[in-house]
Amino acid sequence: MNEKVLKTLDYDKIIDMLLEKALTPIGKEKVRALQPMSDPAEIDEAQAETADALSRIIRYGTLSCSGARDIRPSLVRLRVQSSLGIVELLNISSVLKTALRVKSYGRKMDDEETDVLRPYFDRLEPLTTLQRELDRCILSEEEIADDASPKLHSIRRKMAGVSSKIHSELNSILISNSAYLRDNVVTMRNGRYCIPVKSEYRSSVSGMIHDESGTGSTVFIEPMSVIRLNNELRQLEIDEQKEIEVILANLSAMAGDHTEELADDLNVLSHLDFVFAKASLARDTNASRPVFNTERRILLKKARHPLLDRHKVVPIDLRLGSDFYQLIVTGPNTGGKTVSLKTLGLLQLMGQSGLHIPAFDNSELAVFTEIYADIGDEQSIEQSLSTFSSHMTNIIRILDKADMDSLVLFDELCAGTDPSEGAALAISILDFLRRMQIRTMATTHYSELKLHALSEPGVENACCEFDVATLSPTYRLLIGIPGKSNAFAISQKLGLPEFIIDEARAHIDGDTERFEDVIKNLNDTRKEMEREQMRVNELRAQADRLKKDLETRESRLAAEKERILEKSRAEARQILADAKEQMDQVIRAAQKSGSADLKELEAERTRTREKLEKL
Repeated sequence: MNEKVLKTLDYDKIIDMLLEKALTPIGKEKVRALQPMSDPAEIDEAQAETADALSRIIRYGTLSCSGARDIRPSLVRLRVQSSLGIVELLNISSVLKTALRVKSYGRKMDDEETDVLRPYFDRLEPLTTLQRELDRCILSEEEIADDASPKLHSIRRKMAGVSSKIHSELNSILISNSAYLRDNVVTMRNGRYCIPVKSEYRSSVSGMIHDESGTGSTVFIEPMSVIRLNNELRQLEIDEQKEIEVILANLSAMAGDHTEELADDLNVLSHLDFVFAKASLARDTNASRPVFNTERRILLKKARHPLLDRHKVVPIDLRLGSDFYQLIVTGPNTGGKTVSLKTLGLLQLMGQSGLHIPAFDNSELAVFTEIYADIGDEQSIEQSLSTFSSHMTNIIRILDKADMDSLVLFDELCAGTDPSEGAALAISILDFLRRMQIRTMATTHYSELKLHALSEPGVENACCEFDVATLSPTYRLLIGIPGKSNAFAISQKLGLPEFIIDEARAHIDGDTERFEDVIKNLNDTRKEMEREQMRVNELRAQADRLKKDLETRESRLAAEKERILEKSRAEARQILADAKEQMDQVIRAAQKSGSADLKELEAERTRTREKLEKL
């Protein structure tokens, strides 16, 4: 994609927003290198990664790869078996800790679930043994642990003993020579323990002078009795440094056995950082995944310019490439025509870069190999070109390079010159692009282009709605209706005398005035239809609510009916049970008294039971 259009459509500002989301050095490199793609398979893969990362953010929270330091120079040195410094090894440890944390994040998804990012999480190798060894041996950028090796532990133990002897000896000297001292303290000079002696008493304290104060009133003497101990301590410090170098070399060799795994971890972490940066941007801009097609068809639903406040910007619906190749947007200035033009171009660039777009679900984008735009003030002082000349130079370049797989955007096409000539040029340019079936969106003030769009197949009018009553744009894009300039209405509203407006109307060609009246009538009719549609929608919503209430009531009544029936059945069963029990008691009583024919009683009980069961 040409660099000019990226700058014209503010693609670089989207990159700046994305850079704030990336946390790793290489992740930021990937963001800076992000360019729109023209291979549908690559675009689909990038969009799928963004979508799956966004899904994971929503389900499990944000992923941070901030600990993935850039260890590429260290890996180069390890491959030639060089020894690394403390900071470089700490950076490797940080990468491994991050890999472990990120891998753990990836495991939050159930085993039976999968997405396009799962292979990346599975590829991570935390190298726990190496990471623990680095953590055990290195405490900070300035300190190696005492237990990093037995020899280092022994050296430092000896250093502590010698240091203790030196301080004991020096404290004794301080006490016995306090009259000669400037301060009763022990200081360090050139890595040696010294005491501050007044200059006039320098001969009274035996030892080696290492330094002198700026005023010359104090000399710093290393007492003779501690020279040997200082020498011993100095040798131990040299031994300590040598042992630290051995430890670092061993750790480097250990890391050198895993350069491939470390390089792959770094690549995976950087890629995940880049992908989750895209997903975070999508979440913050309330964006969705666009659907791509190869028919050069664009359908944006409630699309918003991503650099404008999403709580204030008016979403637009825009289509191009299905039933027409060109969209001619007309209407007054400040009506949102340029914003609509830039919204289309920028969202197309974002989508082809694998970014979600701030529009409703199932918005469609095409795959263009190039996007060309002539937008804004192109006046060139250096080349002594007028605004018209600069625009025309750019337009000529576009016409020379554009083909069927291009999207072309013109803002105020052929403005800045004689209106009749400018309109004629604009129509010819648009006709050339139409014959090539190049998808084109253009804004204009020329009435001739409105007529052109009405009469030519493959060309459609559109306008940005303007409220004359409030003298303010609504920023709604209306496709199928040409825009009206509203110059007379606006001027009248602002207070221009009526006789001037009437005189101006007299200068307008009759056909032009009738055409503008037709446009006004179309807009009035459209507004009335929209009001009627709103009323229909309200009635439909009311009917839906009534229907839902009725269904809820019927469901409630059915449940109540069933409850009453069940209660009645239960009562009936209880009545039957009571009757049977009473009848059995009568039979038992008769049996005891012997006052009745048992066979007759049994037969009667059977007949009664049958009647009760039938009941």
